[in-house]
Amino acid sequence: MPGLALRLGNAVWGLLTSVDFAVVQIIILGLFAVVGMTLKQLPGFAFRSATDYANEMGKLHEQYDAVLGVGVVNALERLQLFHVFTSTWFSVGLVILILSIVACTIDRTPRLWRAGADIRVVQPAPFYDPGLPDRAALDGVDPAAAAATLRRHRFAVRQTEVDGVVYLYGDRHRWVKLATLLTHAGLVLFLLAAAVTSALGDDQALVVADGDSLTVQPIGTPGLLLVKNLGFAAPGLETGHPTDYTTHVAVYQDGQQIADKVIRVNDPLEVAGYTFHQNGFGPAPQLVIRDASGQALWSGAVPMTDQAAGLPFAQFAVPGRDVALQLVLQRDATGAGVLLVLPFRAVVNDDGTTGAVGLGPMALAQGEAGVADGTDFSVQFAGVSAYTLLIAKKDPGAYVAWLAFGLLIAGLLITFWMPRRRVWGRLDADGRLALTMKADRYVDGGREFGRLLGDLVATRAGPTDSG
Repeated sequence: MPGLALRLGNAVWGLLTSVDFAVVQIIILGLFAVVGMTLKQLPGFAFRSATDYANEMGKLHEQYDAVLGVGVVNALERLQLFHVFTSTWFSVGLVILILSIVACTIDRTPRLWRAGADIRVVQPAPFYDPGLPDRAALDGVDPAAAAATLRRHRFAVRQTEVDGVVYLYGDRHRWVKLATLLTHAGLVLFLLAAAVTSALGDDQALVVADGDSLTVQPIGTPGLLLVKNLGFAAPGLETGHPTDYTTHVAVYQDGQQIADKVIRVNDPLEVAGYTFHQNGFGPAPQLVIRDASGQALWSGAVPMTDQAAGLPFAQFAVPGRDVALQLVLQRDATGAGVLLVLPFRAVVNDDGTTGAVGLGPMALAQGEAGVADGTDFSVQFAGVSAYTLLIAKKDPGAYVAWLAFGLLIAGLLITFWMPRRRVWGRLDADGRLALTMKADRYVDGGREFGRLLGDLVATRAGPTDSG
């Protein structure tokens, strides 16, 4: 049994440290990402309640059923492809990729260390064979002058003497290979940042009419945040060409105001771990709904976040009644706002399906009220205000991602801008210097070796004999 466990462990370790396996993982995650960018994804708030999820999936069915078919859409839902980046498959893939990167790092670190730590100054004579690439020989060179020349070329120089022969070794950027550890750490932190944001982050679209407020998190959340729209402004909106749009927002936590700011698209409000971005706006007709006795059933603004035939559209359920209203905002010949009110009542057909029965439509000018046929309440169009669309985003992985970005860039810059160069020299008692140079593949070794030889020629005492 211990032998089986050892073999299994070695097999898993070999798989995790395999470059081919890492490439396969990246391809698979890339395909998942392509699916996530191609299919419309469920918004974050869809997972706050079963009702929100059902509503958002209903919208996806409306969009894809005609193209893909109901069965395919249901299969995509079961495979979690409408929320790819928070799916079980994607999360498992990220975890395995993190383990692979960590395993590769652990596996390579001793070799990287040895590559920098293990230095052999003395090399055998065949190592300097002039017939091999990047070799040369010079006569009449002084050991001190040769060492000084290497230092001017920013080599760290070591020198030793064996049986009257002086050996020189120059090393530039000796530990650069360890910079790949920074790159690996950056990749791991990027993946961890994604995992932290996925598990602990939040991203909400908040539609808030003028004067209204809305909770940011679900009711009952400790430290519950509430955002209030103190006033929306869009100079030039009346001309159809607004020059700016801003929202004066206040944020409350447990009933106490903790922030107050006028926000713009590129100037959000950051408070309590959330960032509130200005993202959009639209009309919100003010309605007053009264019963037959004149008592108010409901009063407030209805944000029109959808469109019908290119016109602002919203649907609103009348409190205490089995009637809902479809609202369409349009303009009359003078440019004044007119609200088309289309009441309807949901019914259950004999075959068990649901349908709707339309009631009497109304067209209301601002200030007008009317009672639709088949209803026992009046609807007054009091005027038009505006709603603002805010994005409330909590990204606890952002700082980790910035650290990851810094490590990744630092590792790449060090690796590509500071490649390693090494020079070995064998200086015989008669002043003949044999040289060998080796450099990483990012270096134009021939050019740098030529410059070094040129400087050595300038110091020599006799003619050259190079190869």
